[in-house]
Amino acid sequence: MQSVACPNCGAEVSFRSPALPVRVCDHCRTLVVRYSQSAQAMGEAAVLPFDVSPIQIGTQGQCFDQGFTVIGRVRWAWDDGAWNEWLMLLDDGSHAWMGEAMGQFMALREVELDTAPLIWGLLNGGEAVPGQSGSIAGHAYEVADVRTVRCIGCEGELPFTAPAGWEALSVDFRNADGRSASFQKDRHGPSLYVGHYVTLASLTPRNLRSLPGWSLHPHVA
Repeated sequence: MQSVACPNCGAEVSFRSPALPVRVCDHCRTLVVRYSQSAQAMGEAAVLPFDVSPIQIGTQGQCFDQGFTVIGRVRWAWDDGAWNEWLMLLDDGSHAWMGEAMGQFMALREVELDTAPLIWGLLNGGEAVPGQSGSIAGHAYEVADVRTVRCIGCEGELPFTAPAGWEALSVDFRNADGRSASFQKDRHGPSLYVGHYVTLASLTPRNLRSLPGWSLHPHVA
């Protein structure tokens, strides 16, 4: 773990992952970007609105055949709702995302951009339509959702700065075998993630947030 002083308030800002450049200061919410010998403030992260997710920074579990710890979050919104993307630090030092929307969870890892027609069209300014089918990483998918989304807050460690109001094109894909994929195009450029739908229980999570009246196992009083 590496620690730097927040350039804005001077508080200690700790990084658990040696690969991630950005950390939100827990004291003043400054977006702190670290370099080899220094740290720089890159604006302020918006205060995250309350939500009822049982996941929190520090939640641990099993995913992609290894342990993970949640170390960051970005919350995205569109006209009809919002969802969380939780950044997982895996035991081997790599990272993955856990998407959480309306009680459903997706575990995703970034992959090289696919040159199949479905993704190639998006890379070149084409449009995707819900129900459209095509191949991604050798598997058949159909478009589930197409949205222009905006960042409304972030916390913890991240691979990029995520200022409030940052907009992106988000296209989600699904297939009949439980696989999932997500294409995003934003100010950083295009990116592609593939993975699978999971249940919260299948992640064998620990250190969940306590929510009144909620249990991971509904039959447990």
